[in-house]
Amino acid sequence: MSTNLSNISVQQLKRALSVREQIDELEAELVAILGASQAAALSGAGAGDGRRRKMSAAARAKIAAAQRARWAKQKKGAPAEAPKAGRRKMSAAARAKIAAAARARWAKAKAANRKTLANG
Repeated sequence: MSTNLSNISVQQLKRALSVREQIDELEAELVAILGASQAAALSGAGAGDGRRRKMSAAARAKIAAAQRARWAKQKKGAPAEAPKAGRRKMSAAARAKIAAAARARWAKAKAANRKTLANG
């Protein structure tokens, strides 16, 4: 309902003012019947107005303590991490086998008069 105020007629403005006054009267009547706090809760005053609710320092401390307790409980239940194994050693026989295969590949490449092992 984004209406530019310059495009509204005088009659429309008078009607809007009348409606606004009726709303104010009804809200005042609601406060008289229920009390200010309950009337505000029912009418939705303050809710959804874009402002964040203020949390007390005590409430923040309580939430932080609960979170620390959850973390402590989780860490206590987790098994201890095993030390990470180092690099695996290759046996001398395996190294010799790989070296022999490399020499054979290079010998084949040299026999074909190539300078690289690519394409073959």
